Amino acid sequence: MATMDERAADPESPGEPAGHSGPTAVPEPPPSPSGGPTGPTGPTGPTAGPGRHTAHTAGPTGPAGRPDRPTRTAGPASARPLLNRRLAEFGTTIFAEMSALAMRTGSINLGQGFPDTDGPEEIREAAVRALRDGRGNQYPPGPGVPELRTAIADHQRTRYGLVHDPDTGVLVTAGATEAIAAALLALVEPGDEVIALEPYYDSYAACVAMAGGRRVPVTLRPRDGAYHLDLDELRDAVTDRTRLILLNTPHNPTGTVLTREELAAVAALAVERDLLVVTDEVYEHLVFDGEHTPIAAFPGMRERTVTIGSAGKTFSFTGWKVGWVTAAPELVTAVRSAKQFLTYVSAGPFQYAVAEALRLPSAYFDGLRDDLRAKRDLLSTGLADAGFAVYRPSGTYFVTTDIRPLGESDGFAFCRALPERCGVVAIPNAVFYDHRDEGAPFVRFAFCKRESVLQEAVARLKGLGAPAR
Repeated sequence: MATMDERAADPESPGEPAGHSGPTAVPEPPPSPSGGPTGPTGPTGPTAGPGRHTAHTAGPTGPAGRPDRPTRTAGPASARPLLNRRLAEFGTTIFAEMSALAMRTGSINLGQGFPDTDGPEEIREAAVRALRDGRGNQYPPGPGVPELRTAIADHQRTRYGLVHDPDTGVLVTAGATEAIAAALLALVEPGDEVIALEPYYDSYAACVAMAGGRRVPVTLRPRDGAYHLDLDELRDAVTDRTRLILLNTPHNPTGTVLTREELAAVAALAVERDLLVVTDEVYEHLVFDGEHTPIAAFPGMRERTVTIGSAGKTFSFTGWKVGWVTAAPELVTAVRSAKQFLTYVSAGPFQYAVAEALRLPSAYFDGLRDDLRAKRDLLSTGLADAGFAVYRPSGTYFVTTDIRPLGESDGFAFCRALPERCGVVAIPNAVFYDHRDEGAPFVRFAFCKRESVLQEAVARLKGLGAPAR
């Protein structure tokens, strides 16, 4: 999911993208002061505007006999808030707060989902080679360099049997976050409803808002050690105003991997109600239990599904920001129409490197999965030993825990106190919810770190004490 999760752990960084009105955003700062109209009163004309002077009324004169410039009031030219009302609910994210707290306290940061080691050396060298050879140092083609688009199409065909023309069915983006934004800006009209699985990656809410849509959360709920989708609740959420379902599997932050049966039911609903599906599959290669199945492979879904992928999580180069969209040509054209006015192009030399990365042998992908599965188990066991109730994820970078066995119930207060208590940083899951009460007692930890770091974190967490029996 990230991304929230795609920002470096820099205390000066804004953190992950701003989220919904749930406390992805930390308490809002006071509104910007605003006064009356800026500049002088009096007639204005074609020359009025920034850096230009309007006619002056008579008034005091300065040393040279010129009228003194009138005092300009602080703030915008009207009392209207500076920030677009669609984004007014999104403030500074808690990810920035927690990263700064980690730096200040010297804590282990298991909050943000980025690896603490780089990916394969041969892929890094491929980027260096592209830089030195002058490939991608100037604007690459708008849809992405041909080598990468072909590699993406080959990846989708060989792994999932999904056939896309590299020239018409693939679009390269500035990470998955831009792909999500471009898809929603392209496909959602003001007033359209967008269903998303709650808790959700926080940029979803902001992107729906920017598109003028209305988000409709369908909540995944914990049961029997995992989070589950209620298909009846999903069906009930669809109305005549529903435009699309925003899907995420493997799911950030819960680690849920939707089963083939669940995906078949979602696909049937989309076909029945003539809905589009935008599916975020950035963790497709990080499935530890079960299998990843693209919803685009189900009957009737090819012409209504926008599939989003990314190199960051799969190859541990999150800073490169290389993502992509695969879809039917008509959908790719629509998404590209919005994307071209966002970044236009990005990551030129890195695109050539990612093209090589996608052609790595299966042993690489298997090794990545096995390594992260072992880290999941290490951290999950350590958290359970420390007294948390643990929801062991089937995929992604994250493990969700329940803090109530520790005698706690407020995830925000718990996470803000945790660095001082034992030197570890986590994220309260409530930031990923509209229904904040649903996420209040849950806390997310990232395990995409070096084994030695996780071992030290586990040792520190044991200081919290065992649960009451």
